[in-house]
Amino acid sequence: MAEPLTVPARRVPPERLPVAAARARPVALARDALLPVLPALEGLLPEPGLRRGATVSVGGGPGATSLALALGAAASAAGSWAAAVGLPSLGLVAAGELGVALERLLLVDPPADRWATVVAALVDAVDLVHVALPPRVRAGDARRLAARARERGAVLVVHVPGAEGAGAWPEAPEVRLTVAETAWAGPAGGGAGRLEARRVAVVGGGRGAAARPRRAALWLPDATGAVRRAEPAAAGDAPAPAEPATPVAPDLRALSAEYRRAAPAEPTPAERLGPLRSEKWSGDDQDVAAALGTAAS
Repeated sequence: MAEPLTVPARRVPPERLPVAAARARPVALARDALLPVLPALEGLLPEPGLRRGATVSVGGGPGATSLALALGAAASAAGSWAAAVGLPSLGLVAAGELGVALERLLLVDPPADRWATVVAALVDAVDLVHVALPPRVRAGDARRLAARARERGAVLVVHVPGAEGAGAWPEAPEVRLTVAETAWAGPAGGGAGRLEARRVAVVGGGRGAAARPRRAALWLPDATGAVRRAEPAAAGDAPAPAEPATPVAPDLRALSAEYRRAAPAEPTPAERLGPLRSEKWSGDDQDVAAALGTAAS
């Protein structure tokens, strides 16, 4: 009888164990395949959440930035880290009112020649990356960033200019959201007096399961600061805020507490970046990791 074939075990030095663990672990567990979104936004997506690894473009008229931030608010409150690249004038107070956990939001303003390198490093480290585009994005960089997001299970939210929700991003996103109409409401109606709420019409589309057109009217925000569905307005009617709804923040805090009880402790973005190095982009990842470590602290 032939001797069974034996393969000698490969000994891994202790200092290399974190690297081996990072490479061997699954990118995302089945229960984590979707990042949660606010209930008002679920109807604009092909699934009741953001599919990990997806690229989502958000554009259109006024309110597009608020829509992009609201898209990641529930995931942020539930414990996910997020990053905003190239958005130095981002309104942090408004982001916090929408439900974004500011203590888990990284703000990065990279040099133009290292934009793709920095975005790639952040895709390795956090769950959701907001990206404002430089004047020109190479098609090869866009393809590699989208592929890296799919590999790492991160969601890439691209802030694009233009009323059609398409612009300088050369790749077709899986999901596309466009703010088509915007109207402010005040106590006297028609926007007169102090502004209290903003009503927007959002059009959704994309590729694959997201190809079917979707449309929703939203208060972004309503008179209480929450994001919620709005009833379609009759022709010629001025938009007016409905009865105040329960604010988003208490529900998000409860969601965050429940998530922390159920989920194991996650490494910080700086810890994730430690064992990981980019193979597609040149640049000093240690500088990026050090900057993230400073921001996270």
